[in-house]
Amino acid sequence: PLLLAGLGLGLGGEPEPEPAAPSGAQCLEHDCFGIFWAARPFAEASAACERGGGHLMTVRSTVAEDAIALLLQNRSGRLWLGLRLPQLCTDPAQRLRGFQWVTGDRRTDYSNWAPSGRRCGQRCVTVSRELRWEERGCEAPADGFLCEYSYGGSCPRLPPADGLPVTYATPFGARGGDFLALPPRSTAAIPALGLELRCDEEGDGGGLRWGRAAPGAWPCRLANGGCEGACGEAGGRPRCSCPDGKVLGPDGRSCSSPCAGAPCQHHCVVAGTSFLCMCESGYRLAADGSSCEDDDDCAVLPKLCEQVCVNTEGGFECRCHSGYEMVEGRCRPVSRCYEAPCEQQCEDVPGGYRCGCFPGYAVNPQAPTRCVLHCNRSQCPAKCDPHSLSCECPEGFLLDGDADSAQVCVDIDECDMNFCQHNCTNHPGGYECYCRAGYRPLDKNHCVKILEEDGEGAFSGDFGPGPQTPIPSRTPPKAEHLHPGALVGITVGVLSAALALLALGYHLAKKRCKSPASMDYKCSSPHEKEMGLQPVASGCAT
Repeated sequence: PLLLAGLGLGLGGEPEPEPAAPSGAQCLEHDCFGIFWAARPFAEASAACERGGGHLMTVRSTVAEDAIALLLQNRSGRLWLGLRLPQLCTDPAQRLRGFQWVTGDRRTDYSNWAPSGRRCGQRCVTVSRELRWEERGCEAPADGFLCEYSYGGSCPRLPPADGLPVTYATPFGARGGDFLALPPRSTAAIPALGLELRCDEEGDGGGLRWGRAAPGAWPCRLANGGCEGACGEAGGRPRCSCPDGKVLGPDGRSCSSPCAGAPCQHHCVVAGTSFLCMCESGYRLAADGSSCEDDDDCAVLPKLCEQVCVNTEGGFECRCHSGYEMVEGRCRPVSRCYEAPCEQQCEDVPGGYRCGCFPGYAVNPQAPTRCVLHCNRSQCPAKCDPHSLSCECPEGFLLDGDADSAQVCVDIDECDMNFCQHNCTNHPGGYECYCRAGYRPLDKNHCVKILEEDGEGAFSGDFGPGPQTPIPSRTPPKAEHLHPGALVGITVGVLSAALALLALGYHLAKKRCKSPASMDYKCSSPHEKEMGLQPVASGCAT
């Protein structure tokens, strides 16, 4: 492959007793491989690789196989690979036959086993010029071993320059001039310039690159003098320059923004070859020109918030007075209805709340948070429970209707029951008594005559005191006898009134004796202060 065509190998001759450096090596991107021709058992070969910072080679792809072929250079001999058997016997059915890499895994995309059956005992693997993997005992020495070194990055080889040969040295001891990549801490010696470079990370973490401890550029014909920007030689002395908006770094070769390393607390803005510090919103630049101080926004803008403004670090916060809450950026009164004990409805009012009721109900005067049935007409639909088939009416109303018709509540005309001693006015659900002139209320239903000691001119009732009866100035005429026709008329009127009363009594009795599906009531004595309706069992004969 083209990737390996330039492998430079410094292959040695006979194996050395204690190899300090590999006989040949090459690096591909982040991995380097070294070949050591020294007869060692598997354990000693593995330890030698680890002393150099690596491990015995893993061959997981054809790329690694090609690297082995070029490292061997057709030299015969068996070299240890990083495969060993962690179990008692091999398993030819598996890709790695039960072997495991020295890295502790069995991951691979490639294998090239020589024919072999099932074997048991301590087994390790070697590779030869034919690139076949062979099992053998781990205690017997092999002709050499292959080491693998992994790194996080690499430096490319220096661009070739006429008359400037370069010799590279790796941290695991390999030396040569034809490496394709060099791991960190590798060196490049250029004797013609008396120069030695080192593959190191840049100061700002920008990756690996060739450099040296002394600042400034080296001759421009070698790798642009190490300049990140342009390299020029004025008066025979190389010098680096950077594009607009960047300045030379401390090493005299790298280019960086003027803001790199600037002491700005928040933001840095490039201004030519210099910089300016700026602060975030809510802060102002301090006198030192680099740090930032908090602005008191509430003091700068007094009407910034609707009610209360609280300054915070880099900003402010709007809050509300007690009894208010923040709703979409505005302060709104806290609703008292959230905790109100209203049975049905609630309304916020200044300083508190007010309970209300659904249609057909009214606030209970004795318990303002509760609701009772209410009807302001002479007839309203009854409140019926579809499950228990029972109906309910407001106080002062009587349930009317049968099982097959709609149940309604009919106002009781208490004035027909003669509760009031004098005058009576009926209204839905109740009644009101009035006293005639010369009387005052004794209780809800009764009146008492106003005595002289009650006060001169005192009166009560619908009308004020009537006119005084005049004293006759002469003797009144003698009364005449009634005409017989008048007596007949009076008699007929009395009989008609009696018949009407009988008919009314019959109607009331029939209504009282309805089917059990209706609800019966009894009336309290007209001499009590108020009328009450109570459900009772039907007392009519069946």
